[in-house]
Amino acid sequence: MAYDFDLFVIGAGSGGVRAARFAAGFGAKVAVAESRYLGGTCVNVGCVPKKLLVYGAHVADELEQAAGFGWTLEEGHFDWGTLIANKNREIERLNGIYRNLLVNSGVTLLQGHARLTGANEVEVEGQRYTAEHILIATGGWPQIPDIPGKELAITSNEAFYLKDLPRRVLVVGGGYIAVEFAGIFQGLGADTTLLYRGDLFLRGFDGSVRTHLKEELEKRGLDLQFNADIQRIDKLEDGSLKATLKDGRELVADCVFYATGRRPMLDNLGLENTGVELDARGYIRVDEQYQTTAPSILAIGDVIGRVQLTPVALAEGMAVARRLFKPEQYRPVDYQNIPTAVFSQPPIGTVGLTEEQALEAGHKVQVFESRFRAMKLTLTDIQEKTLMKLVVDAETDKVLGCHMVGPDAGEIIQGLGIALKAGATKQQFDETIGVHPTAAEEFVTMRTVTR
Repeated sequence: MAYDFDLFVIGAGSGGVRAARFAAGFGAKVAVAESRYLGGTCVNVGCVPKKLLVYGAHVADELEQAAGFGWTLEEGHFDWGTLIANKNREIERLNGIYRNLLVNSGVTLLQGHARLTGANEVEVEGQRYTAEHILIATGGWPQIPDIPGKELAITSNEAFYLKDLPRRVLVVGGGYIAVEFAGIFQGLGADTTLLYRGDLFLRGFDGSVRTHLKEELEKRGLDLQFNADIQRIDKLEDGSLKATLKDGRELVADCVFYATGRRPMLDNLGLENTGVELDARGYIRVDEQYQTTAPSILAIGDVIGRVQLTPVALAEGMAVARRLFKPEQYRPVDYQNIPTAVFSQPPIGTVGLTEEQALEAGHKVQVFESRFRAMKLTLTDIQEKTLMKLVVDAETDKVLGCHMVGPDAGEIIQGLGIALKAGATKQQFDETIGVHPTAAEEFVTMRTVTR
């Protein structure tokens, strides 16, 4: 059968665009359908604008530290509207870049909602197209628990477009998005409280990292309330919001921000017209080659619920394009030792196993930990501490995990990710000469086993 396209991609986010561009570069006839914005969550309402807001929040730290270096500054004034307008302009520029990447690659770009009408057929704005392969890359969507007053709360989608900076903010959640936005709101001047229903946030991260960040956030004055959850939200006469907690307490704020999880974006996708099945968590079920239970349909990225990170979606998109249209270049995605960062304040960088994971996997573990005050802070009164930690297999000397909380953690961990991917040992770390004076050199100078 002759198809309109060799590959039809639903979703122009990071993974979908990568798959489409490279498939077209390999000679395939490709179409991409997108109903919202080019670049997906990451570019529009995720990592990129979030990092820009984090930079803005960090300026307060720089101003506080300036006096120690001899600078006398007049009291500064922050304007939320200016930051958001500048952010919007940058996102528009990136949208244009994504459009050019697709069009210049020879991809047919269809702007409209795509719905599956069969195993090899997609409908966009009333027009039907056939394709030998269909790739679902529709990403995820934030969700708010079904509580009374849920419509009064916002998510990360709306936070990037708030007209004004709220004076008082309740951030609900214990994952990295909650921690990051709590830091953003507080750093920009809002009175911020972080509520989490568990004992300690960032479940799944190394225990030392979680505890250390908690201590540093408390030093900064962030109100952390654990084992706390909202039962209902009501709007008061003055326009503020009253959050009634399950323990009966009442908190009043101008904004309630939920970061309690994301769901796969499958709305009106037409999966019922295909043989595509979902797993027990509601994500699209795929095999190791991203094939769904319908042979002609594949899926990648957040919609399959594996590792929900932009670089992972990019790698999956590349793997799909190569396997289908350049098989001699195909290699599977390696999900081991994926470096990641949390842009909290201070930020987290981590790669490899946590101490808890290493022990659970049966390793005999040596732990090397260091806590110190960064050199930049020695001329100031700021008492923030940096944490660095190595988890080492005591029998093989292989470094199993590297973890950091402190300035530039993400930048530093990226290089260590290469070391772990290469199977570096603690001896090789020790024999590596450090760059002095830097915080990063601490990773190659830790000699004493902490436990």
